[in-house]
Amino acid sequence: MTMKELTIKASEMEWKDSLEYPKGTQEKMLTEGTDVMPRAIMLKIPHDWSMNSHSHVVAELHYVLEGSYETNGETHRAGTFRVIPAHTEHGPYSSKTGAVILVTWCRRPETK
Repeated sequence: MTMKELTIKASEMEWKDSLEYPKGTQEKMLTEGTDVMPRAIMLKIPHDWSMNSHSHVVAELHYVLEGSYETNGETHRAGTFRVIPAHTEHGPYSSKTGAVILVTWCRRPETK
């Protein structure tokens, strides 16, 4: 599969309630993911938010756009970029202030 150029104007998208995160969390689906494109969302977490730890079979990337969140005794503020390797238990997470985070899940190319 060949990847084509894609432009998404997230500022023109509506926030939607997230079904995969705790109540009050909203998201904008940027890409659903394919074998040549990662899955990416903008995640909006409210103040006083929390989520249990978990893991994924692919790497997860976070870029904090606004606000901050806490995990493992560290606070990650706007401008922070994090890489969480596949099969790594991460979390629990919390946020006192709320945040907007670009979350991307890397896909492995299919091997033939």
